[in-house]
Amino acid sequence: MNNANMNDFSMDSRALAGSLTAKLRAVREAGFSQITLCAQDLMNHPDGVDAAVASVQASGLCVSGFQADCDFEGLSGPLHIFKLDLAKSMLRLCQAMDCPLLVLPASRLAPATDDTPTLVRNLRQLAMLAIPLKIKIAYQGWTGAAMAQTYLQAWDLVCEADMPNLGLSLDSEDVLTANLSQDDLLADLEMLDADRLFLVQLTDLLVQSCLPARPLRVLPGDGTHRVALAALVTSLHGLGYRGSYNLAAFNDDYAAMPPQHVAQRARGSALWLGQDVLQRSVPLPNQIRLRRSLTV
Repeated sequence: MNNANMNDFSMDSRALAGSLTAKLRAVREAGFSQITLCAQDLMNHPDGVDAAVASVQASGLCVSGFQADCDFEGLSGPLHIFKLDLAKSMLRLCQAMDCPLLVLPASRLAPATDDTPTLVRNLRQLAMLAIPLKIKIAYQGWTGAAMAQTYLQAWDLVCEADMPNLGLSLDSEDVLTANLSQDDLLADLEMLDADRLFLVQLTDLLVQSCLPARPLRVLPGDGTHRVALAALVTSLHGLGYRGSYNLAAFNDDYAAMPPQHVAQRARGSALWLGQDVLQRSVPLPNQIRLRRSLTV
């Protein structure tokens, strides 16, 4: 598989142990050109945030997404003001790394009332703040959220907010744990607009009776949902998704391994997905987008 296929995938830093420098080196040496980072990667740098940003810039890796657990939307009063300030700081960090995408998991904090207009208004507010910075917001539903616990619930809010730089981050765990038939899955996915699907986070799952209720996240192809995961990626590609696939598997076992080992396993996942599932080494996704823009 050539580098063109590897450019379709990013490695999630949360799957790797060690310092930011060690993570960047492991991802680059495994052949990736992209990485997704989170605030802790920068804040934990021993020489401070500016040194962390400089390290990212010197790595040669593109930061395809920046994970920000802001617990932002649906709040009011002083708590909303506090969380808004936090979100602004995340946007500034995103801009400093030339990262085009802030990934915003749905808030864990329950609003005072089930007030969808407030959720929508807050998401629109954050998207407006991101526009002059040329940053997109990828909103992500997840099981631990107070309101948007699925990607379809998150998508409804994205549609209501109706901002050009506000889209969806789709996590494969959300899809795999739903245990949908292929027809039902495709029907759900067809409700999405591929142009507003800003990121796909891929993880396989291990489901065993000895494990807690939430299944263990592992790299694509390493779990028990290999066939379903391949079907999901194929369906998304068929619906027109041409963005990055973020390998977002993180667990305590990976955290106990050297980052180089986990990054090499992630390379194997990317090779499987790129060659055996997507089979899209030619034409390149960037060339597809270029041709589309030239015909508009």
